Amino acid sequence: MESLGCNSPMAQLIKAMVDFDKEIARRQTGSLKWDRRPDLNPLWVADMDFFSPPEVVDALQKRVAHGVFGYAIPHPSLVETVIAYLERRIGVKVDEPELVHLGGLVPALSLGARAFGEPGDAAMTCTPVYPPFLGTHRDAEMELQAVPHVKVDDQWSFDWEAMEKTVTQKTQVFLLSNPANPLGRAFSRREIVKLAEFCERHDIVLLSDEIHCDLILDEEKTPHFSALNLPEGLRERCVTLLAPSKTYNIAGLGYAFAVIPDEKLRKRFNAAKGHTLAEINCLAYYAAEAAYQEGEPWRQELLAYLRKNRDLLTETLREGIPGVAIPEIEATYLAWIDCRATAISDPTKKAEEAGLFLSDGAFFGQLGCTRINFATQTSRLEKALDTFIAAVRS
Repeated sequence: MESLGCNSPMAQLIKAMVDFDKEIARRQTGSLKWDRRPDLNPLWVADMDFFSPPEVVDALQKRVAHGVFGYAIPHPSLVETVIAYLERRIGVKVDEPELVHLGGLVPALSLGARAFGEPGDAAMTCTPVYPPFLGTHRDAEMELQAVPHVKVDDQWSFDWEAMEKTVTQKTQVFLLSNPANPLGRAFSRREIVKLAEFCERHDIVLLSDEIHCDLILDEEKTPHFSALNLPEGLRERCVTLLAPSKTYNIAGLGYAFAVIPDEKLRKRFNAAKGHTLAEINCLAYYAAEAAYQEGEPWRQELLAYLRKNRDLLTETLREGIPGVAIPEIEATYLAWIDCRATAISDPTKKAEEAGLFLSDGAFFGQLGCTRINFATQTSRLEKALDTFIAAVRS
């Protein structure tokens, strides 16, 4: 980015972009988060109330200045950047043919179900989980096998015994959220290897949605273990789904990608696209490239801010609502608030009555719970938590 005077309008904008405390007016901007229910204070959908990195904004402005927005393909430097990112962050070397560029990860889940299942087959997942995991099987006319997560040593994990009892010959796909949304778990190497062995034993394709992998809050304590890190033989039955969208707040631009090492699996995945997926717009490619290439310093500042907000949320709610259960949030900016051990039967409704818009746990497969997005200004989060506590106490 060219040198700018410290008082120029652009310099001031850049300064604001790395000030996570700065509140941004988002009403009446066509924002799903803020304009779906303008009567409520929103802390629901996974959309951060922060500017995207200035490097991303700069890349978009330069691309817009070109003035032509025709059909786009992944340009060479984007592909190089994605491959470099995978080696740097996940520790794997990927060849370009293994990449499948996509317009989003929810369509990719649907695509995976259609690619690897037939009508009457089944897809398995573990709950609570991101709501589309509980619905994309319908696009392939498949059944859903939902197995609740269980606590092991005070951590949410997989219920291996229940999974073995639930799996059938019809089970063709396992849908994994890792790091887990909404539980905030960064699953361990042991857990992911054991899951891959389960899939191999039952001849199941593992669809691993790892969109939150760059939002692990303490990477030394709980490093991300990707399906791409699995031993050879297990990795070949996996489709790993990634995107810069959640980390760099560019979800509205619509860019994601799959890494599929096995050629036969990749051909089946691509063949299932048909004419159902929209073209990826040219701006999305350039935003993704800038995020992965230049966004690391901004990401580190973001993680520090999210850690502060996570600690504020967990301490405030555990103290303010006796009996509430909140997992140790290892990743994401989403907090799962489990009120089943309290007298609060519907915490989301209580919050709404007090003017807050939270994510209802029922949509994740678990009644009596709610999800709070804490990727917002700390001062705003403090007020919202006080409102929520007062509402449920009433």
